[in-house]
This record gives sequence, C-alpha cells and structure tokens, in this order.
Amino acid sequence: MKNEYPGLHPFLSGWMGFCMAISATVGHAADLPRAALQALRQANVPPSAVSVQVTPLNSASPRLAHRANVASNPASVMKLITTYAGLSLLGPDFTWRNRVYADGPIKDGVLQGNLIVRGSGDPKLVIERLQDLMAQLSALGLRDVQGDIVLDRSVFEITPRTEAFDDEPLRPYNVSPDGLLLNFKALIYTFTPDAATGQVSVRVEPPLAGFDAPRTVPMGNGPCQDWRSQLRADFSQAHQVRFAGSYPASCGERPWPVAYASPEVYGSKLVQAVWLASGNRLGGQVRYGKLPAAARLLLEAPSLPLADVIADINKFSNNVMAQQLFLTLSSDMGAPGRFEASRLRVLQWWRQQFPAQDEPVLDNGSGLSRTERSSAQALTALLQAASSGPHAAAFQNSLSVAGVDGTSARLRERNPNSPVIGQAWLKTGSLRDVASVAGYVQGQSGQRYAVVAIINHPNANQARPALDQLLEWAVLDTNNTDSPRTVAKRQRQ
Repeated sequence: MKNEYPGLHPFLSGWMGFCMAISATVGHAADLPRAALQALRQANVPPSAVSVQVTPLNSASPRLAHRANVASNPASVMKLITTYAGLSLLGPDFTWRNRVYADGPIKDGVLQGNLIVRGSGDPKLVIERLQDLMAQLSALGLRDVQGDIVLDRSVFEITPRTEAFDDEPLRPYNVSPDGLLLNFKALIYTFTPDAATGQVSVRVEPPLAGFDAPRTVPMGNGPCQDWRSQLRADFSQAHQVRFAGSYPASCGERPWPVAYASPEVYGSKLVQAVWLASGNRLGGQVRYGKLPAAARLLLEAPSLPLADVIADINKFSNNVMAQQLFLTLSSDMGAPGRFEASRLRVLQWWRQQFPAQDEPVLDNGSGLSRTERSSAQALTALLQAASSGPHAAAFQNSLSVAGVDGTSARLRERNPNSPVIGQAWLKTGSLRDVASVAGYVQGQSGQRYAVVAIINHPNANQARPALDQLLEWAVLDTNNTDSPRTVAKRQRQ
C-alpha cells in the first residue's frame, strides 16, 4: 500500500529516539535489582537519585543501566579520571625529581652560603624519604650550613584555600597541595595505655622544631566510643597542643592523624628538626624562597614511580596526592602547575580518548569538590578503555580489593559473608550527600564487568548498602535475572 503520509515515518523515528534518550536520562525503578531497591527504600533514597551502569568489559551493551548518562557528583570516584590520565600522559614509570642545590662553596663539610631544596610536586615526600635525603647530603660530607636552608615550592602556582572544604579543617583530607609537600603537612598522635602507670603515653610524629605536646594523658574508664572528643584536644595554638580530657583504656593503642594547624610553616619546622636531629649545624634559618640562578646541583632524589603513587591515591583515597598529580599534569609541560592549566590538559586528553562521551566537569581532580561531575556512562567508558590499554595492570592494581584492603575493606564489616569479597577492584567515594563506587567486578559466570554507581542525595551515605547490593548482583550473574524492564527492552530489540 502506498504511503500517503511520507513525513510520518521519519517523525516517528525521531520521536522514538527522543523518547529513548529521555528514558535513559530519567530512569525507572524497575531498572534496578530488587535488593538494591529495598536498600534504597530503607535509606529513604529515591531511585531518581541514583545513576548506575553495569557493562561486560568486552561489550558495548550494558547489562544494567539506570540514569547512566546523567552527570552527577562522583566524589572520590573522580580520582579514576585523574589517575588514568596520569598513566596515559606521564606513564607508569614517571618520577618526580626532588633536587638540592648550594649557592656557595663547600669546604671541609661547611657550606658558605644557602642550601636550597627545590620541590617537584612529589605527592609522597614523607618523613622517611626526607630523612634519607638528609642522610645523602651527610654522605656527601655536608655537615654545616652557614646560611639558610631555602625551600622552593614554585613548581606549582596555586592560591591556598582560605577556608576548609568542610567544618573540620584539621582532618588530613583538607590539606592543600604544595610544590614541596612534606609528610602531608600532618602529625600523627599515637595513644598507648599503660596499666602499670595508669597513664596513656602520647607519641607524636614527625618531629617539628619548636613544637610541644603532652607526653601523657590521664587514662579513662568506660567503652571505647567517641574517644577523640573525650580527649578534649586544643589545637588552636599550632606550636603547643593540649589535651584537657582522658583516653579510655578500652581503646587500646590508637593513632590520630591531624593536619598541622599552621600549614604554611609546617615544612620549615620539619626540615629544621630533621636537619638538626642528624647532628648537623645551621647558621641561619629555614625559610621559603626561590632557587637562585647561580646555584649548583648537589643531589637529585627521585620519587616513587607513578604506578606506586596512584595505588595510594585510589586504594586509600588520598585527596592531596590526587591534587599533586593533577597539578603535575600541567607542571610537566614546563610552566608552574596550575589547576586551570591541568583542567585544560585533561579535557584535551579526554576529547581524544573518549570523543563520544560527555566531558567531565573538573575542579581539582580529587573529588573533594562540590562542582566536579561525570556520568556512570562516561566512567564506564574509561574503565573499559583502561582494562584493555597498555597500563591495565597498573590501573587495576591501584584499586581497592573489596573486603580486603583500602577503602573498600569496610565492605567485610558490613557483610562478612558477601560474595563480593575478593571479587571486585574498586574506587569508592563519599562526601556529604554523595556515595559512589566504580571499578571491576568478577562475575561467577567468568564474565568481568565495569560497574559504576553514584548516589547524590542527603541520605546518600545511609544508602551504601544499596551499592553493596549492586556489586553483589554483578558477582552473582549466574543466579540473578535481569530486571523486568531490561528483559522487555531486549525482547524489543
């Protein structure tokens, strides 16, 4: 029969495509497994606050997709973009080069001038490596600096935050990046009860020049609950910390990492303490400055390779290390590292690698942001590309093994018998109003999946069991069935 309305079929075709796009964006509760829906209901989180995609690594067709192309705040899952861009643009063997210079002659172990330590943006220049750096200088015969020790952090050009990300400025995750980041600008207080003395010893690491803290606190009774509040710590004077409370004996030994209250002087106090502790002498002071043009190189100390660094970033969700790497993506081009320049470079890389995917909204590359955005669909594309690329092993090894290590070790606490334990390699994310997870899951069928799930809702962190259920659903792929909606979609195809 002749078509009397030739414009009808193209219209219907376009309308159907529009409807399919709207459906993918809006999502339906029927797209989600029943156990995940139940966990969402218990947390009072609607399915409209959730974005999910579960896709076999060797397939372009998702097994499960719910609002997968909606841009959401992924929290620390954003680190997957930063670390994979780092591997792609710098390579797994990339190292940061920390250098030490002198601007005067050295005679009989005495430097008649200044010693300059030039930072490279190294994300993990911790106390042990700083001590090793000083030992190498001693091995060169240098024992006395008549001038100053100058700390040069000009490899990055950043504006320090005037306010903490949240209302807990002394949490280590709030530490700002630094061209010469030393020991994460943090102190670790370790509390150890001693039944014989009835006191709790306090050990503080690393040493800082001019810093004072009590060596003991009173031992308290009762259960080990909010022991940090019970200590009644006063960090208002950075150089002199006090504890007005007690520490419960039932807690046993516990560490408490705290960001130093005056981060702008942390590096100088640490370097001074380590230099003098080695038996060396210093005629001047430790201060921040820039490398003089006439200074000569004494020592070069490479960092750990990037493959090792991203394992810390992803397994333990280290925010300042992620930001150090993000800034390095622009400083590696020859100019000082800046957030804006790094955003431009990562977006250029993204357009080349994932031209069919929406671009992420980038801020500092760590996920410690209210503005960063990506979608489950785009992150799935990244996971699939990483799994078959030249850096697949380094990337997967950087992820936390579910129920075993890193941030996803807590899954075992929530469900000791979960089938996901040891069968998933994950990056988790958590902010106020955000809970997320992304990575690889090994299904019982032998199929391996890329899984991304993001919740943006005031009750997001109460809904983490729903994310656990989605991971279980992917692992138990020989037992579960697709949702009715997914089955209907496949029957129409």
